[in-house]
Amino acid sequence: MKMTGPAIAVAGAGLRGTAYARRIARAGRGRVVAVAEADPARRARFAAEHGVPPELAFPGWREMAAAGRIADGVIIATQDAEHAEPAIAFAGLGCHILLEKPMATTEDDARRVVEAAERAGVMLAVCHVLRYTPYTRALRELIGAGRIGTPVSVQHLEPVGWWHHAHSYVRGHWRREDESGPMLMTKSCHDIDWLVHVMGEAPARVGSFGRLSHFRPENRPEGATARCLDCPVEASCPYSAKRLYLSCLGDPKMEVWPLGAVTHDRTEDGVLRALREGPYGRCVYGCDNDVVDHQVVNIEFPSGATGVFTMTAFAAAAPRQTRIFGTLGSVEGDGTRLAVRDFRTGGLEVIETETGTDPPPDGRHDEADEALADAFVEAIATGDPSALHSGGRESLASHRVVWAAERARRSGTVVELSLDKSPTDPPAKGTVLP
Repeated sequence: MKMTGPAIAVAGAGLRGTAYARRIARAGRGRVVAVAEADPARRARFAAEHGVPPELAFPGWREMAAAGRIADGVIIATQDAEHAEPAIAFAGLGCHILLEKPMATTEDDARRVVEAAERAGVMLAVCHVLRYTPYTRALRELIGAGRIGTPVSVQHLEPVGWWHHAHSYVRGHWRREDESGPMLMTKSCHDIDWLVHVMGEAPARVGSFGRLSHFRPENRPEGATARCLDCPVEASCPYSAKRLYLSCLGDPKMEVWPLGAVTHDRTEDGVLRALREGPYGRCVYGCDNDVVDHQVVNIEFPSGATGVFTMTAFAAAAPRQTRIFGTLGSVEGDGTRLAVRDFRTGGLEVIETETGTDPPPDGRHDEADEALADAFVEAIATGDPSALHSGGRESLASHRVVWAAERARRSGTVVELSLDKSPTDPPAKGTVLP
């Protein structure tokens, strides 16, 4: 079947870039025409899967940008520190941009990305995938219809999961702030953005508490060694790399992630070799990680509503859990199901927002990823950005909340946000500067 629709290039053929590209190809609404990827094996696999010719398979995003405007849109799924510069470069070429979160690792760079897109007149969508679920749509409609009256407070929990945290934020790519960013940005900017989206307003003030409490050398069990394969206490350790990654074998989804980040040799020998030689076999108490393993963000909205967000490693990996309390009722949700209590009647209504299979138990957002990829291609094909649920300015606003929360955590203060001011404007009274 001949593919039609907008031409899409992908910068970064890791798990995220590959997933978006596959959705675009399978849906048949767009054409994947080019790839930039530093890993030769990964680049070759991606090119073979999508029929990308050798002259359009680049070793990096700079080489792709040097080739000019070879696509209508570009998906930027490089590592976090390489989001801003390619976004600015491809915007300058006139390419519409789907940018993996976070949009940048600093506030100044995030602003530069937004300004570059506006200057070029291209669409910019950050991958805030939680905005694209039927659950989110149903919750917003419920609040908008006044079912719970005026929202007064919200509680939101992200249970990252003990093994997920060990995989990504102790052993993996996002373990160090100087290589990616703080945990609140690299993982939980999804959640802060979602709270802004659902509540319909950006916070006015934030405070935050959190730290790296457990995954530290002083908590290493007696007798533990540097690698799980040699460790006499491995069998009793909840963070055993051997147990986690060998258990992925035979499960198609788990072989893609998390095992795909460890090795592409999906055999027992291949996994053991990767754990013996690579970063994912290290003891979680002896890594070079420094990001927090638990954090709370306290929020006050301009309307006077309050909120609290909790991120913790110490839970089963599960969908987010939310409770919103209003003047006429309350609602509790778990990513697919909404339980609405009406204070006037005392009645309880349960709304199922998913009509297909249950979501993955570890809280992944596969269907939302697909919806976002579809929306990006549709927006380019029609020239109508309304298919995208947020623009650059909205993403910048929610990112700024994250940076403010991090300043609050480090300084032990409450930080005020003036979202209409640039970083160079004089601060409002009481504002804590970075």
